[in-house]
Amino acid sequence: MYKYLSLTLLLLTSVCHAQKKPLDHTVYDAWEAISSKKLSNNGDWAGYVISQQQGDGTLYLSSLVSNARLKVSRAENLQFSPDSKYAVFSIKPFYSATRADKIKKKKADEMTKDTLGIANLTSMAVVKIPRVRSYKFPENGLAYLAYQLEKPVDTSKKAKSPAGSEVKKDVEDYFADDEPSKTDRPEGSDLVFKNLMTGVERTFKYVSEYTFSKNGRQLVFAATGSKKDAAAKAGVFLLNIEKGTLKTLVSGKGNFKNFLFDEEGESLVFLGEQSPEKQEIKDYFVYFNSPSLDTAQVLVDAEMPGMPKKWSVSGDGRLNFNKEGTKLFFGIAPVKKAKDTTLIDFEHAKLDIWGYKDDYLQPMQLKNADQESKRSYLTAIEIFNSDIRIAPLTDAKLPDASLIDEGNSNFVLASTDYGNRVQTQWSGSAIRDYYLIDTKTGARKKIITGLSGIAAPSPSGKYVLYFDKKTAGWFSYNILTAKVTQVSVGIPTRIVDELNDVPDEPDPYGVAAWTEDDRSVLIYDRYDIWDCSPDGKTAPKNITNGFGLQNKITFRYNKLDPEQRFLEKRAVVLLDAFNNTTKEHGFYRTNIGDSKNPELVMMDKFSYSKLEKAKDAERYLYDKGNYSNSPNVFASVDLKTEVKLSNTNPQQQNYNWGTAELVKWTTPKGYNSEGILYKPENFDPAKKYPMIVYFYEKLSDGLYNYVPPAPTPSRLNISYFVSNGYLVFAPDISYEKGYPGRSAEEFVNSGVESLKKNAWVDGAKIGLQGQSWGGYQVAHLITRTNMYAAAWAGAPVVNMTSAYGGIRWESGLNRQFQYEKTQSRIGATLWEKPELYIENSPLFSLPKVSTPVVIMANDADGAVPWYQGLEMFNGLRRLGKPVWLLNYNNEAHNLVQRQNRKDIQIREQQFFDYYLKGAKAPVWMVGGIPATEKGKTWGFELTDEKP
Repeated sequence: MYKYLSLTLLLLTSVCHAQKKPLDHTVYDAWEAISSKKLSNNGDWAGYVISQQQGDGTLYLSSLVSNARLKVSRAENLQFSPDSKYAVFSIKPFYSATRADKIKKKKADEMTKDTLGIANLTSMAVVKIPRVRSYKFPENGLAYLAYQLEKPVDTSKKAKSPAGSEVKKDVEDYFADDEPSKTDRPEGSDLVFKNLMTGVERTFKYVSEYTFSKNGRQLVFAATGSKKDAAAKAGVFLLNIEKGTLKTLVSGKGNFKNFLFDEEGESLVFLGEQSPEKQEIKDYFVYFNSPSLDTAQVLVDAEMPGMPKKWSVSGDGRLNFNKEGTKLFFGIAPVKKAKDTTLIDFEHAKLDIWGYKDDYLQPMQLKNADQESKRSYLTAIEIFNSDIRIAPLTDAKLPDASLIDEGNSNFVLASTDYGNRVQTQWSGSAIRDYYLIDTKTGARKKIITGLSGIAAPSPSGKYVLYFDKKTAGWFSYNILTAKVTQVSVGIPTRIVDELNDVPDEPDPYGVAAWTEDDRSVLIYDRYDIWDCSPDGKTAPKNITNGFGLQNKITFRYNKLDPEQRFLEKRAVVLLDAFNNTTKEHGFYRTNIGDSKNPELVMMDKFSYSKLEKAKDAERYLYDKGNYSNSPNVFASVDLKTEVKLSNTNPQQQNYNWGTAELVKWTTPKGYNSEGILYKPENFDPAKKYPMIVYFYEKLSDGLYNYVPPAPTPSRLNISYFVSNGYLVFAPDISYEKGYPGRSAEEFVNSGVESLKKNAWVDGAKIGLQGQSWGGYQVAHLITRTNMYAAAWAGAPVVNMTSAYGGIRWESGLNRQFQYEKTQSRIGATLWEKPELYIENSPLFSLPKVSTPVVIMANDADGAVPWYQGLEMFNGLRRLGKPVWLLNYNNEAHNLVQRQNRKDIQIREQQFFDYYLKGAKAPVWMVGGIPATEKGKTWGFELTDEKP
């Protein structure tokens, strides 16, 4: 009986699989993903947004203590009030409405705007307020909300005269006062302050910027005023929320911004200028206010003692109080030169001059020109010092600095790569000197010279911890005694990347955290965590007891409080865990004061998102999924039991999906390797399947990642192909210095050969697909073997000799470092090892190619020069090889525009279907698309003709 029952179930299962349809290109837009999630401070409410790839998303609010639930269409940007009683969110326009506005080419002010939603989490009532630009809650305190409205729609300008002509002069004059001026001063609109508990609200006109104090007791805002509304005053105003009083801090028009309260919410600073509107270079000041002052006072101006000559306060600088509120850090910069309006544009040359002594190449300078024009230099002032003066801490030759002990220290840590910048052209990494700078006097003391690595101060400011790549060690510098100690001495395992396979010093695994009072620092090796003494007086202690190494589990500290600066001596912490053998993910718990084995909390065949923890409660929120299960949101109080909150992509059950499994093999040189094999859900071992091999470097750690069907930037759409009857193989690759091409051969080809031993793999119907570095390897492989029936190479480098001296236009960097030190892995200059550049350049072996190939090379590619694709295409074309090139106009290295992503999915499917499944060829492969038909036809139609 049981035998017949099993047979019946087997037949039913087969029928169910047979009934499932393959994915098609119409499913993408509605496919869902969890785009954001958040917990209320008390942990009673969870909010998450499920978005569509293209369409309208949905916000869900779920009570974790009752069955209350609220669903809001098109809502996002969720914020909970500090008291956890309210939720606010923006409700986006319908996707269809925004699309219609774009079709009509409406201006920004005419587009459909967001609506503000306010949800009462007790009554579940939702209030909607149209045309809201922004909104804020204070960090702490009660449910006080401030929101700024969009400017009113200007309908009068479109008024028509009885004769049908536009009313021009009178309307233009009427609105002239409120039209944007040709200055950098922002426009103002209504700001509404609302007490959500009482419903009482106040409206302030023409507000340009606003900020709550951290404790929620004060609200500061700047108003632009209006010539046509005499009652609307311009200036800066401070609302005392508890008393309901409004204080004028600055009167008159100007640009006021970067409002910052101290920790107690008492003192206030901001940047401001009241220069004539037509003055191009504005004179900024730092303003200061406190409860004892009736108005804001100018704290720093260009005449302040200590200000360098021809320097002034920067309007682009950040403001920072120290934690104690006694010191202020701000930015200064050289006074900018105004434009010479007498110059006539067409009478002057336009050129870039490249000099060999320049710190940075011209393309990089041009790329960063706007950023550099806004650069400011850190400066300090002791606010309550009777001898008030500023202390410039950085300058053009020493530009970077970070605060120590939240600014309470007498020093900042500054660094510079000045004098070492040119060599980054080929080294790829900066060499920096580090200084301690006195915040009172600006005096400098060099503490580290020529460091290739990283450095940062300890939380309490007793040490500077740094990693030196040259010695592969962690060191501490004692700020009080100037003593240097190697804190990682005694760790018996490697604390740098054991799998590093580029011709450069390996990076460290990193630092987990410091313990209180800078007692110790927790340092990672590949698997475990070591407690190290910064003074070197005690030996390192393995706080995970070697359990990670023994079980090949990588432990990493899970920082749940973003404001936490250090751990208590015996803190119990959560650890992220990844099993390097099984690829499972999960969490463990350990007491950092012990040296016991970590306690298992949860470990499973899923990928987990970063944990979200409620600020004031032991409640967690996360999402998890794997290849077969769409990620969903879960809530938990202990990470052992969980409640599922969402149900994404229920339509997936209607489609033939797939499975992901780990496969392992030994390469010809004896290396152990692994990869992922994806199979269709209705996989039948009695059939033969075509296979596509997709690779980059190492992908097997993503065994349990969900891969949604989506029009990708040019990677392989794995889910689509698996659903449509393909096997997809993603092998890991390890590299030998100087031989990246041979390395790809070693691992990819051997992995394919091992799978071909299975009768269900059709060895004559195997394709290759790769993008960027993967595209290079595709190009190389088809010059070395004829075992592949079709290949697709996105943005490949095929000629390392011509690419070596080129520019990565998206950053302005020269490409030499990539070949000598990083991904391309040659490990030498072109003139030192020209034979390696030639061997690893597919261009020189194009006559050996017999595999049909499609190349994607886009003319706005900022990473790989698009002429690399042209060199490959033109070479193969001349040799009479079957080759096609796709150039998506004005597109980047990875496709950005969704219509292009959709297009390439169809072409990729048609290409592989023809060569691996024997399907008909599309018109674009047979006859191409003539330039005269560009934008009129796309050539997707299938034909009986052969390419």
